[in-house]
Amino acid sequence: MRATLIHGPHDIRIEEVPDPRIEHPTDAVVRVLNACICGSDLWAYRGVAPRVAGQRIGHEFLGIVEESGSEVTGFTPGDLVLAPFVWSDGVCVHCRAGLQTSCPHGGFWGEVGSDGGQGEAVRVPYADGTLVQLPKDAATDTALLPGLLALSDVMSTGHHAAVSARVRPGSTVAVVGDGAVGLCGVLAARRLGADRIIALGRHPSRTDIALKFGATDVVAERGETAIEAVRELTGGLGAHAVLEAVGTEEAMRTAISIARDGGAVGYVGVPHSGSAGVDLRQMFNRNVALAGGVAPARAYIPELLADVLAGAIDPGPVFDHTVGLDGVPGGYRAMDERSALKVRITF
Repeated sequence: MRATLIHGPHDIRIEEVPDPRIEHPTDAVVRVLNACICGSDLWAYRGVAPRVAGQRIGHEFLGIVEESGSEVTGFTPGDLVLAPFVWSDGVCVHCRAGLQTSCPHGGFWGEVGSDGGQGEAVRVPYADGTLVQLPKDAATDTALLPGLLALSDVMSTGHHAAVSARVRPGSTVAVVGDGAVGLCGVLAARRLGADRIIALGRHPSRTDIALKFGATDVVAERGETAIEAVRELTGGLGAHAVLEAVGTEEAMRTAISIARDGGAVGYVGVPHSGSAGVDLRQMFNRNVALAGGVAPARAYIPELLADVLAGAIDPGPVFDHTVGLDGVPGGYRAMDERSALKVRITF
């Protein structure tokens, strides 16, 4: 089979690799129908996050079960399934608490020794604890598939930011970052009943999606100017809930500064440096809470899936560029150059 491998900065290749096979009785093999490129993949592409030359890459996919191990009870060949970006056993203390990203037997797709999502097929460890069943007829629903694929990471991560920031009906929310996660955070905040949603972003093609997803205001400035703009929009108070979806120190400083006293920041941007600009004294003096981290997508997918299937939400518009497997290297370039927001891969 063919899969995407990273050999170094800006060096993405499509190569032949061994076909996945059942290695443990809890495994399943999934033939991939849709996958995508994540903003976090770009850090490896740019050389910021180290990778071993020839390592598999990609962590978002959905597909059809081709084979299941003898101890897999929830899935059979032919089932359409969605994979969250982390596999997990589903039975440990962390999984039972809804924190599958801390599963001691879990892992991330594309780690050394595991399959990456940007390939023709994937071996899925702990299939019963990891995979989520989708309606079989969705496999041919081209309008629905992008929204389902977004649940594997970006929509679940945006929702995690909103939950961590304590978004409530009637609240004022600010979202820092106009990438796919930030845009899904806007959609998540609207889903949770926010009355006002301020999107901080400076790319019109992206802020247009934010407005479609429910943003009521757009702030294109950065730094102190952005903080002043949000304060002005909120009568000097700031937002009840702030979603930080970038991971830089500037983004974190902005997020904390635009939260109102007693508010909360939900952070899901992968930190690019140690402290990420956390000002504990400011947070302490103003009673600003900080929560978030790696989104336990497996815990969130069932409720979000129900809303996607019902047509209540559609995160699919975050995919603005589609390629086949051979087009993946160009998809990375497009996202790196910001000519694409998020690239979907079809097989």
